[in-house]
Amino acid sequence: MQLESLGPLGLFISAFISSTVAPGGSEAILAYLVNSQQHSVSQLVAIASVGNTLGAMTTWWLGLWAAKKYPAEALAKQHQKSLDTMRRWGSWALLFSWLPLVGDGLCFAGGWLRLSILSSLLAIFLGKVLRYIAVAYAFV
Repeated sequence: MQLESLGPLGLFISAFISSTVAPGGSEAILAYLVNSQQHSVSQLVAIASVGNTLGAMTTWWLGLWAAKKYPAEALAKQHQKSLDTMRRWGSWALLFSWLPLVGDGLCFAGGWLRLSILSSLLAIFLGKVLRYIAVAYAFV
């Protein structure tokens, strides 16, 4: 079964999975559903944004959990760079959590560094919403 055939539920699932360490294609599903004109664009953007934010917060929680179990030296080099970025910019860096490859590391580092959950959530959500708005309106 293809996720786009599930409509908004498929979009939510794809957005959630796409924001964890697993690859996904939520942008393609959003574009498909926008083109189908069966749902409002704002509803689709909201569904994708919430799903993607929840996936990113899952990665944030994994970072928090990992920080309790492993020393910073045990992290892969890419995560060390993410930690440095997060130390420098704090939660503001999470506005870029939507970026492929980089975003997962930022979310993980945010949890690792125990950044405020509220500021992390807001920055992640804002970045995701803006990205999905851009994708959706490119296909209207």
